[in-house]
Amino acid sequence: MSYTIAIPVELTSFTSEFLQDEIAVKLCWTTATEANNSGFTIERMSIPNSKSEFRNSNWTEIGFVPGFGTSTETKTYSFIDENLISETYKYRLKTIDFDGSFEYSNEIEVEVDFTPIEFVLYQNYPNPFNPSTKIKFTIPDVETHRDASLQMVTLKVYDVLGNEITTLVNEEKQTGVYEVEFDAQTLSSGIYIYKLQAGTFIQTKKMVLMR
Repeated sequence: MSYTIAIPVELTSFTSEFLQDEIAVKLCWTTATEANNSGFTIERMSIPNSKSEFRNSNWTEIGFVPGFGTSTETKTYSFIDENLISETYKYRLKTIDFDGSFEYSNEIEVEVDFTPIEFVLYQNYPNPFNPSTKIKFTIPDVETHRDASLQMVTLKVYDVLGNEITTLVNEEKQTGVYEVEFDAQTLSSGIYIYKLQAGTFIQTKKMVLMR
């Protein structure tokens, strides 16, 4: 005979808000009562679209917020999920008891719709990294940027001596926010440089591989 032990945390709300300027999602939730609440693991699942180079359709743990243990007072929590791209995301909370038992909340869905107005090459994350990291960049709206018509976009990685390590992107891109993964599993620790080029736009940034 099997049965489920209910987690003594009464969740009264779980909401989301898209932060346009930060390209982030803010999650907020409230509990009415808590008993032996270790905290909440935040999990995310992405529903990819055609602009996504990096896709993850499985639930992924993206953060943890400590609980208040035992409380009969209303408690409010929040978490900001950053470094997002234009996709639809699902979120859920995993409420964890001090004894290790857990329970999932309902799922909420958020559409991140961001139309960039300029070229941007973001800092990779995580950084330092081992062995892989993600690099995000934006291609602006054609109507707002004269260099943004369909054209070749390249994203390359170099060592500090200027030797090309790999090409991550080499194709025409439409307006949007893109993210690619760089796997450095076969490389040595050190500083690497990645360069985005699209028409007359060129930008470089440094990243650190730390074994």
